[in-house]
Amino acid sequence: MAGRLEGKVAIVTASAGAGIGQATVRRLASEGAYLVVSDIHEGRAMKVAEDLKSKGYRAIAIPCDVSRRDQVEELVKGTVKEYGRVDILVNNAGVNKPKPVLEMDEESWDYIVNVNLKGVFLCCKAVLPFMLKQRYGRIINVSSVYAWMPTRHGDACYAATKAGILAFTRCLALEVAGTGVTVNAVAPGLIPHPYMVKVYPEEVLRELESQIPLGRGGRPEEVASVIAFLASDDANYITGETICVSGGWYFKA
Repeated sequence: MAGRLEGKVAIVTASAGAGIGQATVRRLASEGAYLVVSDIHEGRAMKVAEDLKSKGYRAIAIPCDVSRRDQVEELVKGTVKEYGRVDILVNNAGVNKPKPVLEMDEESWDYIVNVNLKGVFLCCKAVLPFMLKQRYGRIINVSSVYAWMPTRHGDACYAATKAGILAFTRCLALEVAGTGVTVNAVAPGLIPHPYMVKVYPEEVLRELESQIPLGRGGRPEEVASVIAFLASDDANYITGETICVSGGWYFKA
């Protein structure tokens, strides 16, 4: 039985690490999509792509720093060269360097904004000509519950970029409405993974987890399943929306 995404070509940024990105490429592949595993770490991206191929899926690896226009354009060109089209873009790349505003330096601020927000813009701008020509495309932007929720843990810049993603998603969805291209977002809550442990002290993560109504942090696969839905034709009539995947954390706040 063919999967919901059979033959669709999907780019997933920051998809080589053990988090939402890698869970997403694996879920989309399981539903029949042809994958482009993209990550700033070329070796890790190649390893994930090779593992997918060993399981019978179609996948290639293309390294990319999403804050660099030239690299983003090469990512999309490489995708089209390999597969002939691009149907799905998952903007998953994101970084954080938590510091209170008074302690944050301009370099750190620019780094977070360039990856989290500018990267979404650059990737969307690069794929849209192909999607509009096809009259088909699915763009899914990964935001965060911090787009709505204040935090005392030095996340002002990160939260600002994630809120910006939601506004960008709504505006772009309206710009391309009626073209066959939809633009949506997911807003994960606490999804523990190795990168997060490097960003926040363990006691902060325990504190955050205690606030979640469902009583635990989420799994990357639980976010990936929502992304797969938005990437599929089951979500044809959904655009400009954000699905919060937080175990009830957002509405409790």
